[in-house]
Order: sequence, then C-alpha cells, then structure tokens
Amino acid sequence: MRKLFAVSLAGTVAAMLIPAASAQKINGAGATFPAPIYSKWFGEFKAAHGGTEINYQALGSGAGIKQLTEGTVDFGASDVPMTDAQMALMKVKALHFPTVLGGIVLIYNVPGVTAKLKLTGETVAGIYLGEIAKWNDAKIAADNAGVKLPSTDILVVRRSESSGTTFVFTDYLAKVSPAWKSKIGASASVTWPAGIGQAKNDGVAGMVKQTPGAIGYVELGYAVENKIPYADLKNAAGKFVTASFDSVTAAAANSKDLAPDFRGSITNAPGAGTYPISTYTWLLIPTRIPDAAKKKALVDFLDWMLGPGQKDAQPLYYAPLPKKIVDLEKKQIGEVK
Repeated sequence: MRKLFAVSLAGTVAAMLIPAASAQKINGAGATFPAPIYSKWFGEFKAAHGGTEINYQALGSGAGIKQLTEGTVDFGASDVPMTDAQMALMKVKALHFPTVLGGIVLIYNVPGVTAKLKLTGETVAGIYLGEIAKWNDAKIAADNAGVKLPSTDILVVRRSESSGTTFVFTDYLAKVSPAWKSKIGASASVTWPAGIGQAKNDGVAGMVKQTPGAIGYVELGYAVENKIPYADLKNAAGKFVTASFDSVTAAAANSKDLAPDFRGSITNAPGAGTYPISTYTWLLIPTRIPDAAKKKALVDFLDWMLGPGQKDAQPLYYAPLPKKIVDLEKKQIGEVK
C-alpha cells in the first residue's frame, strides 16, 4: 500500500513540476480593410481551438509588410500583394493567402442630396487631382440628371499612411484615367495633389461622416456600418454598378490578372455586373515556421478560414472566396513547413 502511495505521490509531484501545455499566442499586423472579419475570425477560432490566441494589429498594409519583413510578427496582412523587390528583402519567403473579397466605395456627405450619386472613374480622378472642386460641377451633374447638386466645396479625404486600400484605389484610377496614371500612379503611398489625410478606414469614414462636402474611399463594410451613402461607379462595360456581394464576386470571376501565387489586381475587371474597385485581401504567411506548435496553429487556422470561416464574410459585407481559389489555397498550405 505504501509503495502504491509512493508511486501515486511521485506522479502527482511530476505533474506539478511539468508545466501544462499553454495555448499558442500568435502575433500579426497589417491591413485595416479586413480588420472587422479578422477580429471575428480570431475570436471564433480561439473559442473552437483550445484557446489559441491570435493578436492582430490593424496598422495598414505597409506596416504589416514591414513588420513581417523585420520578423517582429508571425504573419502579415495586406490589401496589396508584395512586389518582387519586397519579397527579395525577406529572410523567409512569404506565401499569399487570399482570405475574402471586398469592394472599396466612394462615400460622400453632400448636404441636401438624398439620391444615390453616380460617378465615373474619370470624375473620381478629377476630384482627387483637385480639378473638380464643387459638387455641382458639370461632370458630376452629367451623370446625375434630375439631382439638385449644391455648390458646396468638395473636401477630398484620403489615407494618411501607407495603405493597401490606397493601392487598390489608385490602381483603379491609373487604369481608368491617363491623367492619374501619368501624374500620380498606383501605390500604397502616393503624393496626393489635394485633400486631407486620415488614419485607417475608420478615420476616413469618420471624417467624411462629420464633414459636409467631404468624399472619401473606404471598404464597403465601413460605409454600411457608419450609415454613410456611397456612389455607384461606372465599370469597364459602361454600366453604373452598386458595390455588393454579387458585383464584387463578379470581379473575381471575370478577372484574368491573378497569378498562380495569388498575387495580382482585379480592379476594373470586365463584365456588365462587375463592381470596378474590387479586391482580394491577403494573409502573408512565412513558408518556414521553426516553432512546430505555432506552425500547427497557423496551418489549422488557414484550413479553418478556408472552410467554416467563409460563412462570416457576407454578414460583415465581404464576399466569400470562389471555390476554385479555395481549392488552390488548400494545396498551398502544404508549402508551410
């Protein structure tokens, strides 16, 4: 009896001395565009997978790429795919995993106007170039027959930091406006000829909502959640289209610009029902993760995100990934070692 007690006591002491396996803590940073769905996903994943904690800082795509390159986070997130030059700076190659699709909309605060405004890409470029300065400008009026537009000054609101949302927006403008392409170009950070900068999507949304005459660009969910009107945009087929799940998904279906490694742009894609400022947003995952437990947690998350996680897209105003993309991404997960 004493011997059995001794063995039992020894086992108890050993159990006390060996620390219990703690839940994994994973750190990431990057885009604000997908921040609402990432927040929901990370919370759901923690609840369903043993308390695995994924901490995410929505600092902007540029910051996400920078921190991943410097090795201060376990993963990055971006609305703009990394360039070859950026990839070359990394000690460990990063894989691009599209997570959801989204639309970037032009929100506005025009006193006295209740009708949904229509804008062409050329008009938007003219506004952001500072060439169209009044809401009753002839170019805006031409596409909004019957709408009484005020002579209110237009206040251009744009992002103040390096931003994937800015890249997608300027990428679109560079495709539809030769003047924008030659003077400004497409980048996550550009030299703006007009306007006032605000940090992150919520900063732009807040400034437009509180400022009569303002216009800004944000991810669709920020416009809906803040109850700010947003314009229909003229697409490559010459149709004015509202940003929606179907019109954003159509951009992915009709675009031919996504490379085998998932990098590429789907702005201004063809198709009558396509919304022109649509984009994928990406998680940037290192191909080599030395910590085996952390690697397993990230791989498990990717697999979950491509499966059950996609159901969260539409309630938060994103479009879920096409099945073809999901199937290809599941194969890519095997490259994470």
